[in-house]
Amino acid sequence: MEELQNKLQTELDKLKDVGKQYNNAVSQRQVLDGQLHENMGVKQELELLKSDGEVYKMIGPVLVKQELNEAKQNVCKRIDYITAELKRMDDLISTLDAEQDQQREKLAKLQQQFQLQQTKAAKS
Repeated sequence: MEELQNKLQTELDKLKDVGKQYNNAVSQRQVLDGQLHENMGVKQELELLKSDGEVYKMIGPVLVKQELNEAKQNVCKRIDYITAELKRMDDLISTLDAEQDQQREKLAKLQQQFQLQQTKAAKS
């Protein structure tokens, strides 16, 4: 019975760990989503500029002039990178979600076994 109780605690700890990983992944995804929306807004603003428009990039406390095409390329690269990271996060979240479900099933089975043993011990 004690062995079953230890197994139950181990599986519960695993479920908590997976839950923490899941919450971290969701938080990271939200940050990436915010960054994507911000960069999409920047891209839209850059599209509004005429070809002779001036763009400045902040490097530390200094504004440095940047070519419009270079700025557009940088923003597009950033959007591509963030989109790839979002896909990776979505895949990780799906995996962790499935893992949580498996842990819950294991935990439920162990709880049933534990309750069954407790009932048998009470009858004895």
